[in-house]
Amino acid sequence: MISVLLAAYCGEKFIAAQIASILPQLSAEDELLVGDDSPGGHTGTREIVLAFGDDRIRHMRGPRQGSTIKNVEFLLGQARGGILVLSDQDDVWLPGKLDILRAQMDIAKPELFVHGAAITDEALRETGEVQAPKPGMLRNLIKNSYTGCCMALTRELLPYILPFPEGIPMHDQWIGLRAEKFGTVFVIDDAFILHRRHGGTQTGQGSTLGQKIQWRWRMLKALL
Repeated sequence: MISVLLAAYCGEKFIAAQIASILPQLSAEDELLVGDDSPGGHTGTREIVLAFGDDRIRHMRGPRQGSTIKNVEFLLGQARGGILVLSDQDDVWLPGKLDILRAQMDIAKPELFVHGAAITDEALRETGEVQAPKPGMLRNLIKNSYTGCCMALTRELLPYILPFPEGIPMHDQWIGLRAEKFGTVFVIDDAFILHRRHGGTQTGQGSTLGQKIQWRWRMLKALL
């Protein structure tokens, strides 16, 4: 069973397209969990999600702690599947993503599966850039290449990553580094999603050198 975990926050603009790209790839036994972390009284995301009328969707009220990291942690704790696939609300999955994931998980049996992403603008026009993961503990501690929306992990990895340590800057970096230490990471450079970049998804933009050093120190302390 696969659980797709979609962390949402005021996702009215793009979330319908993302859900529409996910549902055809799910089997009857799979599930799509939407952790809706929108502020109280903001019901637009919920209405869009429930309008699909699909029993495989579980719309859930998120932890409301103002953090994507906390929302992902919450969803990981709620998932019922043996394979947990992370998803952003703004992206679009390409056909066949889960078929390839299922095949590789069955053949290679990794604890973490990571693939590439085709970068697009807000209108899903491809820029020509492909974001590819680069495994390696030291490499990803210095400059993270693990992207949550390109990751799937097995339930066996959960005891090594949950709960997330307080103060870590990125959940995907944490998951990737813990998988490198306690499991096997399988990487495919090919892009299986269209990954939007727009004003609301510029993670880490404008951060100072001091902040970046502090973030890496926090991650190192958590790992140790």
